[in-house]
This record gives sequence, C-alpha cells and structure tokens, in this order.
Amino acid sequence: MIKTTIQTEPAVPSIWRSPAFMVLLGAGAVMALGNKIYELALPLILYDFTKSSVVMSAMRGIEFLPNLLLAMFIGVIVDRVHKKRWSLTAILLQIVILAVLYLAIEHGHHSAPMFYVAGFTLMTFGYAYSNARVAMVKHSLPLPMLTPANASYNFVTTFISIAGPVLGGLLLMLPKMHEALLLTAVAFSLAFVTLSFIRTNEPVRAAAVSREGFWKELQAGWAELRSNRLLLSMSIAVVFLNSTSGMVDTTIIFFAKDELMLNNLELGIVFSAAGLGGLAGSLLIVKLRKLFPVGRLITLSCLFTGLTGILFYMSHSAYLLAGGLFLYGCFETISTVSIWTFRQETTPYHLIGRVSGITGSIFKLGMPVAIIASGWISELSGPRTVFLITIAANLLIFTGCLLSPLWRQRQSC
Repeated sequence: MIKTTIQTEPAVPSIWRSPAFMVLLGAGAVMALGNKIYELALPLILYDFTKSSVVMSAMRGIEFLPNLLLAMFIGVIVDRVHKKRWSLTAILLQIVILAVLYLAIEHGHHSAPMFYVAGFTLMTFGYAYSNARVAMVKHSLPLPMLTPANASYNFVTTFISIAGPVLGGLLLMLPKMHEALLLTAVAFSLAFVTLSFIRTNEPVRAAAVSREGFWKELQAGWAELRSNRLLLSMSIAVVFLNSTSGMVDTTIIFFAKDELMLNNLELGIVFSAAGLGGLAGSLLIVKLRKLFPVGRLITLSCLFTGLTGILFYMSHSAYLLAGGLFLYGCFETISTVSIWTFRQETTPYHLIGRVSGITGSIFKLGMPVAIIASGWISELSGPRTVFLITIAANLLIFTGCLLSPLWRQRQSC
C-alpha cells in the first residue's frame, strides 16, 4: 500500500486569536464612538453660540495644533514609557477635561477661548493615546498580520462610529446640546475599563538606552525616517492631502447647515454615509494591497478623493451630499490604512513611537492654516468655492505623486 504525504502550508495565525489585539480593538471601538460624538458636537455647540464659520473653523484648526507642535516629542516619550499605563493616563485626562467643559457650559460659561483650550488639550491627550496604541499593535502582532489588523481595526471602529453622528444629531436636538460631551466622557470611561485588561508584556528599556538623552533619541527617529525614502515621500504627500481633507471636513458642516439647511438629525444621518464608505474601504484594502503597491494606492486614492469634491460642489440635496461623503470616506480609508500599515511594517519597534510622532507632526503641517483659510473663504465667497479649491489642489497633488517614488514603487516593496 502506497502512502502519500500531503504537505500543507502552515496556517496563518489569526488576529482574532490575539487577546491583546481584541482588547485594543474593543477599547478603540468605544473611543471611536465617543470621538465621533465629540467631533460633531463641539463645533456645532460653538456654532450655536457664535453663528460664525470663522470661529468654528478656528476651533477645528486649533485641534490639529497638538499633532503639529507636540507629536514628535510625544513620540519620544512613548518610546520611553510603559505604553499601557501611558494610554490609561491619557484617556483618564480626557475624561476629566470633558467633565470640566460640561460643567462650565452648564454654569453659563460660553467663551470661545475656553473651547479652544479644551479642544487643544483633548487632542493632545488623544494623540498621546493613539501613538501608544500604534506601538502596542506593532508589539502584539507579527508583520504579516499588520495589514489585516489595521483594516479590521478601521472596519470595527468605523462601524461603531457610524452611530456617533446619528446619536450626536439626536442629542443636539435636546435643549442642552452639551450633554453630548457628557456622553463622550462616559464612552471614554468604558474604554478606560476595557484597556485596563490588556496584557502587553512590554520589554523594559535598558538603563543605558534611557540615558541617551531626549534630543539624541529624537534625532534617531529623524534618521530612521530619512533612511526610509518611500515613507518620507509619503509623508510629504500627506501634508497636502490632509490640508485639503481638513478644508473639506470643516466646510461640509457649515455647507450642510447654512446652504442645504439640514437640521441636526439630518446632518447626523448624512454624515453616517461617510462611515459606510469607510466600511467599504476597510473591506477593500486587504485585496487592494495584494494588487497594488502602497505608493500607487495612495496616489490613486488621492485622485478619486479629489474627484468626490465635484459631488460636493454640485450638491443641492442631502442625497447627493451623502453620495459624495460615501465615496469620500471609502477613498480616505484606503489611503489612511495604507499609510498606517506601511509605517508599522517598515519601522523597528524601539523607534515606532518616534517615527509615528515625527510623521504625525509632518502629516498635520498644513492643516491649521488650511482649515482657518477655509472658514474665511466660506464666509467671504461661499463653501462651494472651497470645494473647487480642494478639487484643483488634489489634482495637483496627484500629479506630484505620479512623478514621485510613490508611483514608481515596485510591488515587492
């Protein structure tokens, strides 16, 4: 009797069997829900008090300053500290700030500077948490699992956060709109409890490494980024992509409220279309990464994201606006997950905090100015002018990407 031996390939480990990833996923999902409610609520609360697109866009611009000014320094600290304890502290501080802001509004304090300070500090600690989360995912999973992990994380958090705008719209219909801030604090509290269960088994840094000095460690992060030519090119492209994205994100709210005259509930439902597009992008990204190099994916998503601006410009109803937001969410997700994954794949674990922080600062370099400018343009010329500018800008960025190493990248990269 002849026995045949069938050789099978070793099974690829599943991200769903990683307890650490599941805890990170659960905490991230709840954080996403709270963040979506907050991101929609705070500008609308401010707009309700001031009726000014300039003040509202200034609020959005200030929220990006922590990434621009502090991200690289936060990255150095994250590489030094215990990432679980750091993340829990960052979440706890956000809960405190939200509670204080809620109580201040409850007692009749409505000054714009108060909102600006709260937005700045919330985003600072929010970035402190997200930087550590990137490092914990990198530590918990092998390289082949990073793309499905990031896609799954984006899918689940996007799916959960779809309810955020809808719930935010319902809350904003209440006499006390700032109750949305209290709900965000509750969501962050649940995330705090969930994350406390994670076991990271993080390596303790050697004392000699810790004595290198802050600036030398930051310099090591810069050296790593400069040596990664593709990531550096990607970072430069994202500066401009994020600027146009910030202009659209800020203008859409003002456009929907001021020109399309949508109420808060309708606005929440329409914004859920962007979440559905994000789900579609999360489902597509794993297959697309097998077909295209990451550089080409980012280049093409830049083109298609820009073209969705045509739908925004032509929108005279909630239906067309929702269609544009669906496509916009899809292409933005493909680009974002590609960037996250490539940065994780190509950066050593002991440098991931610094490289994430440095690129985080670079990514947001143009956003505050672009967002504030979009507010003035909306005020003086109308929001449709902003959409035309972003269409033209994205086409120019697409052309630049075609001529850069991003498009010339080989599949093996």
